[in-house]
Amino acid sequence: MSPSPREGLTPPAEGLTTEELLSAELIDAEEDLAPAPPVAAARRRLRAHPLLLFVGIVLASLNMRAALAGVSPVLSEISDDFHMTSTVSSLVTTIPLIFMGVVSPLAPKLARRWGTETVLLGALVLLAGGIVLRIAPAAVTLFGGCAVVGSGIALLNVLMPGLIKRDFPEKAAGMTALYSTAMILGATVSAAAAVPLEHALGGWRGSLVSWALLAAIAACAWLPQAVLARRGTHHGEAAAVPAQSSGSAGPDADGQQDGPKLTRSPLAWQITLFMGSQSLIAYVTIAWLPTIFTDHGMSKASAGLVFAFSTLVQMGGSFVVPTLAGRMRRQRLLCAVVALFMAMGIAGLLVAPVGGAWVWATLLGLGQGGALGIALTLMVLRSGDAHTAARLSGMAQTWGYLLAAAGPLVLGAVHQVTGGWTIPIVLLLCVCGALVLLGLGAGRDRRIGTSAG
Repeated sequence: MSPSPREGLTPPAEGLTTEELLSAELIDAEEDLAPAPPVAAARRRLRAHPLLLFVGIVLASLNMRAALAGVSPVLSEISDDFHMTSTVSSLVTTIPLIFMGVVSPLAPKLARRWGTETVLLGALVLLAGGIVLRIAPAAVTLFGGCAVVGSGIALLNVLMPGLIKRDFPEKAAGMTALYSTAMILGATVSAAAAVPLEHALGGWRGSLVSWALLAAIAACAWLPQAVLARRGTHHGEAAAVPAQSSGSAGPDADGQQDGPKLTRSPLAWQITLFMGSQSLIAYVTIAWLPTIFTDHGMSKASAGLVFAFSTLVQMGGSFVVPTLAGRMRRQRLLCAVVALFMAMGIAGLLVAPVGGAWVWATLLGLGQGGALGIALTLMVLRSGDAHTAARLSGMAQTWGYLLAAAGPLVLGAVHQVTGGWTIPIVLLLCVCGALVLLGLGAGRDRRIGTSAG
């Protein structure tokens, strides 16, 4: 039986089954909230017609990476249009990451006030608006649109897993697989179609703005759910209140949440930095991999396809590695292996960036998918209960995205100063080395809140 939200998540000696692990990984940002009676009744009515929820989840998942992945294949055209240096153009990727880190902690508070369905609708409207804002003539609107896009994605990142766990408790494993697949598929299609859409729609603006249509369609799917979930609540009434069960946690006398103080836990910081470091590599790849290929002579269309393939391959690592991790007491070796895969793919860019492009893309994709999967798994395995896992997820997303935001900016600046990609790629290899060290710490058989954690 899968652990209930209020029960401990510590795995037994033989490890977690795949279904138990996938269910546990759906960390609920509203773990300590109970819906208001009218909202609870509305959600029961919605669950009686799961097709609407199913379609809404798939459409929202498709949007969670598409708006970012479609930028890098046309980044050189954006840079040329605005006469931007490599450092400045890296802000197109950096700004969304900053806002993903800053806005993530606000998601549970907004959900408590307005309800998850309404906030998800708002997130998709923000996403569509931000995508449109990015194509306005002024550079300031480009960067403003990036901030709005990052804010919308942050809300989706935080609230979607808990909604899936809440509304499909008996099918959590299958819905997790569908959610992950749709998210990766959206990024893959966006990257592969970026250059063809640019040619078909008259430039990079047409390519980017086309994804606003997908966000708008997803928003339409969530509109009736948001309306139904809020029906019956009085004006100004919150959609949820703090849970009153004995297992719930609230702020202590210092205003801090009950449970272990994560900022004082070396293990929590190791997991957070592992999450941030693998995200840094992922978003540097999103920002600069197609440019690295084109700077070495590959066509834009081919570079977009190789990048899209690397994104698609992540699916394999993201499914296989967490399953292996859940069956182990220690994940140190597994952390080192996924870092090694990424390091080999990155090092290949120094040796034969074009000739071995498909090989390096495969290694990078498997390593990145595995690294993200094991980072999410460690949040579950190193936490003693669902409440700690939710808090650790919030800490890792906030600080992890802020750390990741430095990657595209710093490497873009180094590329501009050095005039080549050798030193930026060597710096990425150093990050892979740091991942190994962090994984050796985070992969130990320890729990946050114990004397060793």
